[in-house]
Amino acid sequence: MMAAIGETTAGLTKDKAATKPVARKGAARKPKAAPAVARKRATAARKRATAAPQIGSAVAYRPGRGVDDFVRQVALATPLQLVEIERRGVAGSFLKDLSRRMDIPAARVFSMLGVPKATAEKKASAGEVVAGSGGQAALGVAKLIAIAQAIVANSTARQAQGFDAARWLGQWLDRPQPSLGGRRPAELIDTPTGIEVVSRLLGSIESGSYQ
Repeated sequence: MMAAIGETTAGLTKDKAATKPVARKGAARKPKAAPAVARKRATAARKRATAAPQIGSAVAYRPGRGVDDFVRQVALATPLQLVEIERRGVAGSFLKDLSRRMDIPAARVFSMLGVPKATAEKKASAGEVVAGSGGQAALGVAKLIAIAQAIVANSTARQAQGFDAARWLGQWLDRPQPSLGGRRPAELIDTPTGIEVVSRLLGSIESGSYQ
């Protein structure tokens, strides 16, 4: 069988050689293909341009794409884009979806963010945004999820495989922390300074140490 395939291939090669047109003198030559390395670099550049939010583009929560998509946007956003979100506010639906993603009751999420339950429910059902301190707190939680996910992504521990950082964070926020004087991180995230304190604490957790 292999010999037959070889003969067929050889025959095809001869036929192609016999029918190949002779290049005329002075005819324009086709440009050489770009080197493989250059093509790879161009592809990587296009991927980076697609993944990262561009300066001036809107960073917003899109329910159809889920909480993790918004977390990625926030993690890649520029400081100016984050300022824009802080001023504009966060979609009310994000708060309810956040509770499902972190696997904690919606009422608990509203309480941590300092947003009255009635207000949060109304904003979510009306498709409105939660602005002010509540919106900034919601944005802060998105940042915390991004930090937790980065810790897991950089970890080489076996436990990191398939580890749900967002769900873990929902539990961790309600655990008393010695470095906070026995307070729970959830008690601080309703203010920008509190988010900063919790972010530093979360960032200090070594990869693989999930407590």
